Amino acid sequence: MTMVKSIILGFLSLFISTSIAQTAPTVAAASDLKFAVEEIAANYKADKGQDVKLVFGSSGVLWQQTKNGAPFSLLMSADEAYVDDLSNNGLTVDEGTLYAIGRIVLLQKKGSAIQLNADKDGLTKAIQTSKKIAIANPDHAPYGRAAKEYLISMGVWDLAQPKLVFGENISQATMFALTGSADFAISALSLASSPQIQTQSSSVLIPDGLHKPLKQKMALIKNTAPSAKDFYLYLQEPKSKQVMRRYGFVAP
Repeated sequence: MTMVKSIILGFLSLFISTSIAQTAPTVAAASDLKFAVEEIAANYKADKGQDVKLVFGSSGVLWQQTKNGAPFSLLMSADEAYVDDLSNNGLTVDEGTLYAIGRIVLLQKKGSAIQLNADKDGLTKAIQTSKKIAIANPDHAPYGRAAKEYLISMGVWDLAQPKLVFGENISQATMFALTGSADFAISALSLASSPQIQTQSSSVLIPDGLHKPLKQKMALIKNTAPSAKDFYLYLQEPKSKQVMRRYGFVAP
């Protein structure tokens, strides 16, 4: 009987350890990464035969959820400060890795009569002729903060403020423009560069000197799925970096 129990326990132990090893890690990623990381995850599946679960949202919300114990394996933030905070509080494996610098754009639905231009005169005219302008919520979305900094730098924040509608994240703010809920949005270059959005929109790149750099950082969360580290390293391989560049991210 003891031998039978030992065999059963051995099989259970093997089953449990195998299940843990095959558990797909949950990657919490900023919304600007949606199309780029989905493509990288598909490449990872093709190259490694492993899946990852992707959860997208504003960096501030994902950061708060991580601090509250959400079962994330890896956080890819659009603001390095959120990862630094997790690291300082002992919630990450290490200090993390700066993986990209983001850019912002003016974006509108194709066929719009509004003329978009990133300089002050063009921006002022676009704001004056618009009813609604979409940005991500600057309270917790880094791309929203960059949008606000840009509008302040151009001296048009007071003009734009009454017309602003806030998306929960940069993807939602972009959708407001694409669906006509806003006349234009201040969006992410990474979203504007995706084939899915390019077919529906036109965009104008905003000079990066008009807002603080969008330094984007990622880190493994402690006590995570063992397979998470493999995907974390895969994100840093040349093939993945090439995908990031194609979506408009600047290498740090």
